[in-house]
Amino acid sequence: MNVRRTAWLALAAGMVLGGCGQDLVAPSAKLTEAYAAKKFFEAPVWDPAGGKLYFDAYEKVDRLVRLDGPDTVAEMPDTDGIGGTFLGRDGRLLGADCLHHAIVSYAITPTGLDDRQVLASDPSWHQPNDLCQTPSGDIYFTDPDFNGKRDGAVYRLAPGGRPEKVLTSLPCPNGIIASPDGSTLYVSDTHFLQWWAFPILPDGTLGEGRRFFEPTSESKRAPDGMTVDERGNVYCTGLGGVWIVSPAGKKLHFVAVPEFCSNVAFGGGDGKTLYITCGKKVYSLAMRVRGAGL
Repeated sequence: MNVRRTAWLALAAGMVLGGCGQDLVAPSAKLTEAYAAKKFFEAPVWDPAGGKLYFDAYEKVDRLVRLDGPDTVAEMPDTDGIGGTFLGRDGRLLGADCLHHAIVSYAITPTGLDDRQVLASDPSWHQPNDLCQTPSGDIYFTDPDFNGKRDGAVYRLAPGGRPEKVLTSLPCPNGIIASPDGSTLYVSDTHFLQWWAFPILPDGTLGEGRRFFEPTSESKRAPDGMTVDERGNVYCTGLGGVWIVSPAGKKLHFVAVPEFCSNVAFGGGDGKTLYITCGKKVYSLAMRVRGAGL
């Protein structure tokens, strides 16, 4: 086995703690394989009502699946192209549809996802990638320019409104999440390998941003999706694993992950399980804190 990969596996098994992270991760917690297959996984989202995890399983096309048990998933029809998800404030599943250049929503039912609704679409978008919703009901989503690395953007979709660009300074905005109180928008950029924070102004536009987090890491695996916990800490995937960062931008903890990890989401019956989607694997990690809103 490759020496570097062996080292990453050892780190992941040992759960290296640092800073103030001891009160975030459950005692003796280790990465646990929840599902594995020869696909690329991303876009995890937890359905609290049904007690199920949904995520994207990419093989030629993005498609959502539901984790029904160990090594058991059910494919969700009519979800081709969904590469980013978020649980909406109304309980519906929000999706960034890169294939159809759209922002959509689904009703979550006992049998799966139904009643697909297109909230906005534009053929000129590159490929909507990730999204989140703030307490105001506004949906923010990224549209990265992965090919040209020139004109990526972040859009805001207000309830009943039309999408408007609110950020054009990052060429490849990828992951996106808002603070629990809706005052700050966090955006990762896969070109600059950085995470940014932007104040959300009263009218929904964004104020001047700052580099929120830029850790030193030998890994060049690009920053991707994010989530937040009940304390407002931000969980950033990329550069070798999951970085847990305080709202002030201070590193609290690092979870080394041997595979490229694409996104994270809290779930579980008590909201204290962190799910990590990766290439060919989905991991779970027991936490002491809940996800925001769970």
